[in-house]
Amino acid sequence: MTRKPMNNRSNVFIILISALTAVFLLLPLSAMLMHISWRSLWEVWSSQGRQAFFFSVDTTLVTMGIIVGFGTPLAWLMARGRHGLWKVVEYLMLIPLLIPPLVIGLLLIYVYGPYTAIGQGLGHFHLSATNTALAVVLAQVYEAIPYYIFAAQAAFNQVDRAFEFTSLSLGVSPLRTFTRVTLPLSLPGLLGGFTMAFARAIGAFGAVVVVAYYPRTLPISIWVALQEQGLPTALPLALLLLLVALPLPLAAVLWRRLHHDPLET
Repeated sequence: MTRKPMNNRSNVFIILISALTAVFLLLPLSAMLMHISWRSLWEVWSSQGRQAFFFSVDTTLVTMGIIVGFGTPLAWLMARGRHGLWKVVEYLMLIPLLIPPLVIGLLLIYVYGPYTAIGQGLGHFHLSATNTALAVVLAQVYEAIPYYIFAAQAAFNQVDRAFEFTSLSLGVSPLRTFTRVTLPLSLPGLLGGFTMAFARAIGAFGAVVVVAYYPRTLPISIWVALQEQGLPTALPLALLLLLVALPLPLAAVLWRRLHHDPLET
């Protein structure tokens, strides 16, 4: 059965909607680039941007290590587990998505703050979950982990179980079946979840500003610069955040389109 070609009016309508959408999405970015000079970018980088940039990258890499290490097996259990407990876990994972980030920060303070039982316990090990890198990582993990887990769960659900059963029937252990069959087949979805969680973590603001005003991440530095120095200083910092947050997700989407999406005929 062949599709009827669309008429000229439909083509014009689709092109118009696409053009308006592109303009709507790209206009703010274009306006920002028009108001930033390379000189101002270098000055902001030299004065305050470098430290915030590397601190954000370092904490986000730690956050992503925790999210992948903990979230991958949890997502697999949520996808494969038949017990009703995993449905409860799935509902619980919605909580960080539904709670406003600022409220997340307040809740974290009440759990990990210096006057709580956990906070005092951390103090015995000379650790603190407020105004430290640990506090930033906690806030980033809480905000970003659902994005990875739900994407990973969907990726595992899309794997044809017949391949796994075939591997197991040949005497391959469950662990080797996971690493050699399940993981490669689910890799595109896992990569998509990783990039979404990465962008969410490095751009986390609401929870981080409550638990870790110092040391400053890039989002906190942008907000402080906007409040104290105005747009000329805040915009270069915002560009730095975009330069580190956008390339990985965009590259992942492009890679998936080129290598894993079915070809249109």
